[in-house]
Amino acid sequence: MRKLMEAYTTPHLVKGLSWSFYKNSCPKVESVIRRHLKKVFKKDIGNAAGLLRLHFHDCFVQGCDASVLLDGSASGPGEQEAPPNLSLRAAAFQIIDELRELVDEECGTVVSCADIVAIAARDSVHLSGGPDYDVPLGRRDGLNFASRDATVANLPSPNTNASTLIEFLATKNLDATDLVALSGGHTIGLGHCSSFTSRLYPTQDPTMEEKFANDLKEICPASDTNATTVLDIRTPNHFDNKYYVDLVHRQGLFTSDQDLYSYEKTRGIVKSFAEDEALFYEKFVHAMLKMGQLSVLTGKKGEIRANCSVRNSDNIQLKTVVEEDKEASAEL
Repeated sequence: MRKLMEAYTTPHLVKGLSWSFYKNSCPKVESVIRRHLKKVFKKDIGNAAGLLRLHFHDCFVQGCDASVLLDGSASGPGEQEAPPNLSLRAAAFQIIDELRELVDEECGTVVSCADIVAIAARDSVHLSGGPDYDVPLGRRDGLNFASRDATVANLPSPNTNASTLIEFLATKNLDATDLVALSGGHTIGLGHCSSFTSRLYPTQDPTMEEKFANDLKEICPASDTNATTVLDIRTPNHFDNKYYVDLVHRQGLFTSDQDLYSYEKTRGIVKSFAEDEALFYEKFVHAMLKMGQLSVLTGKKGEIRANCSVRNSDNIQLKTVVEEDKEASAEL
């Protein structure tokens, strides 16, 4: 299958990113990552949604700099501990660590954690049935994580309506079509009861189809039920356009999903994606390439973390290796 970026126009590349960034330093990076993810997804395809979401949550908070991977420190809790990130899959972080190790074995520490996250997100889309496309690379890893307040402010809740989401995305240079296309990531994955029970209790959201609502009430019999359900009831593990078919039938799980169909300015886009999967794929890839370049660090900014969850300056193990190298050089 021809990669979509060959068939359609792609967004302007941020200075410092390139389609062939690791051509000399790590030519097999993408094949190493894809090979491992094929094995991972064969055991549990649910991890595809986890890795895709990790990329979203990284990019929207101070840019695609892998700051979401950083552990908290004496300066405060990391981004992972902010409320919008508490539902990120623990397995997603573990998989990124596995990929870091495999890529290092292949090439040494020349590929950033931020680029590994971006490639893994693309492969999550493709290996669950969606489009394949090239990802511009060359991101560096951030030196600091965002504050709790900044994390919360940049990750809108599932209860946010479409007009508010459009205003928010405009601050990221993303438009209404980008919003609807990126929301299509919800064609795979799970949602927690706490993210949508406000649509069921105490009164049912009138935009929710009756049988769908009743089924959800069985899964979440109370507003504080700790359970999950699929985001796309038609093809929950397949990356396709059925999410939009759900919305047309008033079977979107979150307010932020269903309101895309209720809201006049985005309804036509939802309908067009529900009717034309190829169009959805085209717009999704375009929006992902735009999002994947948000506030990236390149060149001499940032670093390439040897351990994705720790800055190099805080990495005791790395310091030891560097000191040993210095001692060996001195002996020579």
